[in-house]
Amino acid sequence: MDYKQAGVDIEEGYRAVAQYRELAAATASSAVLNSIGSFAGMFSLKEFLRAGEGMEDPVLVSGTDGVGTKLDIAFKMKKYDTVGIDCVAMCVNDVLCHGAKPLFFLDYLACGKLDADIAADMVKGVATGCRETGSVLLGGETAEMPGFYDEGKYDIAGFAVGIADRKKIIDGKKINENDVLLGLASSGPHSNGFSLIRKAVPDLNEDFGGMPIGLALLEPTRLYVKPILALMNEVEIRGMANITGGGFYENVPRMFPQAPSGGFAFDAVIRDPLAPSYRGGWKVPPIFARIAAGAAGRKEIGASAQKAGEDLLRNDAAIKKLMFNTYNMGIGFVIALAPEQVSKAASFLESKGFPCWEIGKAAVGKGEVRFE
Repeated sequence: MDYKQAGVDIEEGYRAVAQYRELAAATASSAVLNSIGSFAGMFSLKEFLRAGEGMEDPVLVSGTDGVGTKLDIAFKMKKYDTVGIDCVAMCVNDVLCHGAKPLFFLDYLACGKLDADIAADMVKGVATGCRETGSVLLGGETAEMPGFYDEGKYDIAGFAVGIADRKKIIDGKKINENDVLLGLASSGPHSNGFSLIRKAVPDLNEDFGGMPIGLALLEPTRLYVKPILALMNEVEIRGMANITGGGFYENVPRMFPQAPSGGFAFDAVIRDPLAPSYRGGWKVPPIFARIAAGAAGRKEIGASAQKAGEDLLRNDAAIKKLMFNTYNMGIGFVIALAPEQVSKAASFLESKGFPCWEIGKAAVGKGEVRFE
């Protein structure tokens, strides 16, 4: 028995790497000293220093994450070219929360049986995410693991490294009581809560506004790097939160400073977008109402499910808490600002194509999220 008979096709791996090499080359810069296919990626220290030019104390900031069970939607819809964007976004949006500029990214792709074209489609998304955030696809690993992963199933995860000046690191210590929380629009569920979504929306071909809902669910995670890094030159951002798994309740308090007694020093007081009295611009996107209906066990589909979900979000406290504790509900990234800088920040972000709304404020507390 040879390796191919055992389930690992080396030639298919070579074919995949050849496609990766072209994709990675499109993200490369003078800092990259070798190409995909080497044993390790090399990034010039001189370029590190150049990236940190003007910084008194350059600090490397790293993050790692995966795409999770959103991948199952991609397999069933046979659409593989967006989940790589999710993989990059989940990492670089986290690194961004501390004011770091992403420099390079590495990915890990695993499967039961390698199809070079599918793998290349997934890495194509990674390369797109890298280009859109000004980072380099420096390297990665493709592991074919027959008998461990089912044939046709893939997993993808990544690792990002960025750079920030120590004195400019954003850690929430400058947040004051009554600082405003400005929320940037998401593109959908991003890459969180899909284990619940897969139960709540069993038919991916269900109509959703004229398209299969499976395609709507594959809308890639929004990349906030470029507008936020540019905004940092315009206003003082005092805290940032990437709204990922755990939704509002887990992620918003993470931007706040630690209290001397432990926990966090502030609560997030959020203006409830579902309250009858709410007059702000934040509207919970329809996809979340559809998920809420399924999560509550409702059997309606299409527009009827969406309507049922809207009613549940307004009238069922348990479902509403579940949704805000799992999903971003239309707000993918939150920044904390002094009240006098909110108008300037909002205008700047809108001009870059990133809708945003004043969603709440910081109040003395212990790290809770309160809706009012």
